[in-house]
Formats: sequence, structure tokens, C-alpha cells
Amino acid sequence: MLVERGSDELLSQSGVTVMAPAAPHHADNNNQDSAAKKVKLEQNVGKPSRVIHIRNIPNETTEAEIIQLGLPFGRVTNVLVLKGKNQAFLEMAEEISAVAMVAYFGGCVAQLRGRAVYVQFSNHKELKTDQTHSNAAALQAAQVISNSAGAALVAGAGAALQPANGGTEIQGGPNTVLRVIIEHMLYPIVLDVLYSIFQRYGKVLKIVTFTKNNSFQALIQYPDTVSAQTAKTALDGQNIYNGCCTLRIDYSKMTCLNVKYNNDKSRDYTNPTLPSGDGDAHQLLTSGGVLAPPFLGLGSGLASPYGVSVGGVGLPAFGALTLTPASPALRALAAPPLPLATVLLVSNLNEEMVTPDALFTLFGVYGDVQRVKILYNKKDSALIQMAEPHQAHLALTHMDKLRVFGKAMRVMLSKHQTVQLPKEGQPDAGLTRDYSQSPLHRFKKPGSKNYQNIYPPSATLHLSNIPATVSEEDIKEAFTKRGFTIKAFKFFPKDRKMALVQLPSIDDAVAALIKMHNYQLSESNHLRVSFSKSSI
Repeated sequence: MLVERGSDELLSQSGVTVMAPAAPHHADNNNQDSAAKKVKLEQNVGKPSRVIHIRNIPNETTEAEIIQLGLPFGRVTNVLVLKGKNQAFLEMAEEISAVAMVAYFGGCVAQLRGRAVYVQFSNHKELKTDQTHSNAAALQAAQVISNSAGAALVAGAGAALQPANGGTEIQGGPNTVLRVIIEHMLYPIVLDVLYSIFQRYGKVLKIVTFTKNNSFQALIQYPDTVSAQTAKTALDGQNIYNGCCTLRIDYSKMTCLNVKYNNDKSRDYTNPTLPSGDGDAHQLLTSGGVLAPPFLGLGSGLASPYGVSVGGVGLPAFGALTLTPASPALRALAAPPLPLATVLLVSNLNEEMVTPDALFTLFGVYGDVQRVKILYNKKDSALIQMAEPHQAHLALTHMDKLRVFGKAMRVMLSKHQTVQLPKEGQPDAGLTRDYSQSPLHRFKKPGSKNYQNIYPPSATLHLSNIPATVSEEDIKEAFTKRGFTIKAFKFFPKDRKMALVQLPSIDDAVAALIKMHNYQLSESNHLRVSFSKSSI
């Protein structure tokens, strides 16, 4: 029950005193003003109460984030965040819900914005707030979530949580099974890597991996919805490896996974005696009457069955990670499982037309090129040094056998660790260039959005950084003057700073990208060009 009181009394019990500025007619006004600036930690925390005291919260924590901690355990009826004091109070509708929440977070660390917070019972039996606190909207949103997803009913402290709608899961509501889709999967993802990441947020019971709609996916089951919700909040949108293998996480329609085999595509950690099966890609998963897609996951010998070593590169200790949900700079969760080569050997180039600048621009679509060396005695070949190994692998993946200036270019990893600059007096004829300080690098910022817009070479180019003063005819004319035929052109309807331009072939688009990227459109605007996944 939400009890509203005057601003002279926020919390009436003696364990914690938190008061708003008192009305002038109170005799002990000075004392209350002093008390308003001081929050005493509660001493008697063992007695159950509907009100939960949460300590060590980040300064920017909102009411909604506090409510989210409590929602898996039952209905939330009130919330109070003490700005600047790193504390909050949460009132549950039923004491049994509060008991389950305190018991659960007694066994694992609760986190808000990457910081560990401490959950205990309050001395107060109810939370009394005045009308000046902006928690109404957050509580209303919590009520909507509870009604649509089903508030969890708890049979006792630490019990497994079940939906309150009679056991029928509502799609999109909190559950114990997460569906994980891996986007921009440059490296193979093995089951043990997923386990190492997700076990940080609770005990992982089962994992099933498969391929659906040409994307690698996994189903991961926790024993309770709190672990699943914590993992989803912390990991959704994060990269497993730097700049790629992005996790997209939602709640599965399934309530329990029925795993038949322990192998590189599925694992039941509660039953290690399961057979490995015959490794057939047509094993099927059944759960709750739902038939899952065949297991066509990317099998890989990079990981040992229960080890966490990948391709000879040990994964870092995941317990030391501090991830910030929705952080603009996504942090990598693991080290790449591929050779750490950053230098590419490129051959079968058109030596009459290729230049270091042309290779810098083309390979710069897939990473930040540091140095380019066209070989002095073999001018149809070059060494290209990328900033990071995964960028080298991206370039290799997308551009090996790509036709550039009429010839099918070959790309492979080089044994060289770096591209050496010529020594003073050594003949070079301008064939070696250092681009490490170039302002044209696309991926300088960690977690750059450009990583999300990397596509294979195509006949359609994406143009950006177009000033408002430049028209469609201006852009077409610029391409035409440089010998390119435009088949179609379209500005983005909601943003005229961007456009799509379609050329007759991929070969033409590659040549156009090389020549038109960084083309000066105005005094302060240079055209940005990349390959597009769309067509006009």
C-alpha cells in the first residue's frame, strides 16, 4: 500500500532517517534539515519486510532501473531513489516477493550500470513518499510490464520463478531461456565461448546452438528469470570480439530446453552423462511441443570440449570484465580465435593503375589501413598493414578475388608482422606510404557505428556527408566527369545527407569508390563512400 505523507516525513521509522525540507512551523526545523543530509545505514537487516534497501547505486540510477531489479520477483508498489546518496528503497506488493529477492541477491551480486549493489531488508514496513518524488511514471511503466509479461510468483526464498499467468509464457516477457543471435560474425563462435560469457551472470543449465535464416543463434537456459534478465541487460548489444560478433538478445518462446546430446552444438550442464551423438547435422530439439530448426551451427575444432582456449589464444578472465549496457563504445568480451596477423599480401593487381592511395581507400572500407607497400620488384603485389587482426580478416573475407581495375585481386595473410618503411636513401619511387595518422580512418573510435555498416562489395554505393547545398544533379555530374555511368540515384527520405547510387557493375562500383571517396563537395564537406546492402 502506497502511503503519501507531508514533506516533513519521508520515512517514519528510526533505522534510516531520510527527510525532505520541513515546513517552517516545525520547532525542530534545524534538526530535520540536518537529518535530510544524512542517511544512516540500517543496523537491523535480518527481519523480513516488503521494503528493500539497496546500497552503492551509481549516481545516475533512475527509478526505472531500481524497479527493474525487483520486477522478476513480483509487483512493485513504490520506489525511492536518494539522489547523491547512492541508496534506494523498493517496496514490493508482498513480503514473500521481497524475501525471494533478498535471498537471490544474497547468493549472487546485483549490478546496476556495471557497479555491484547491495540488497537487504529495510527496517520499514512500508515506503512513505510525498508527491514531490517523480516515481509515478516509473511505477506506471512497471505496472504495464507486470500486466503484460506476468509478474513472477515466488513459492519461497530462492525458488525458481514462474510466470504468473498460469505457466503460459507471453512472447517477449522475462523467461529463463534467452535467444541469442550473433551479428557480423567474422569469427566462428563455439559453444564454450558462449558458456564462458553467459555463466558470469548466473548458472547456465543448457545451451543449444543452430543456424536459422543464415544467422548463427543460440538458446541459453538459466535456472531463474533474474539471471536471464541480468545477462540480457548486461550483454545485449555487446561484441564478443572487438568490432564484430555482436550479441542480440531477447527472450525465447521456450520455457525449457530438452537437450539430447552433449557435443559442440548442444550441452546440458546438469547432465554430463548424455551421449555425444553421431555429430549428424540433423539432430532436432523439441521443447514444449516446439520443433526447432536443424542443427546447422558452425562446428569448429577451435575449442576443446570443456576448455576455454580458442585457437591457442586464451580467453581473458570474464570475472574481471565490467560491461556497461548500451555503452556507445562496445567492449570486446574475448580475444579473437584467429591468427593475430595484421598484414595482408595482395597480388594480381593491375600495376598500370594501382597506387598506394587506391589500396588505402579500398581496404579502408574494412579497417584502418596503417601502411601500404607496393613491392618494388613485383609491382602487381603489395603489403597492406591494418590496425587490428579482425580488420585484416574482414578485408580478406570480402575482397579476395574481387575484380579491381579489370583484374581479380588475390588477398591472403602475410607472414610479416609489420610493413617496413624504406630506409633513407633506399629507392622506393613513392611505392610505400604511411597512413597511421590519416584523418580518413573510418574505425578510429572504439565501437564505431561504421562496424555495423560493413557489407560485401556491391554495385550500389552508400554516400554520406552530403551538404544541403548539393543536389542530385551535382552528384551525378561529379561521377560522370570521372567516367562513371549512374544507373540510379536516391536520397534517403529522412536524411538528405545520405544517398544511394547504383552503377552498372561491381567492378564499376569498386573503381568509383576508389576515386570518389573523400571527393570535395564543398569547402567543409568531403564525400564518404562505402558499399551498400541495398539496391535502388
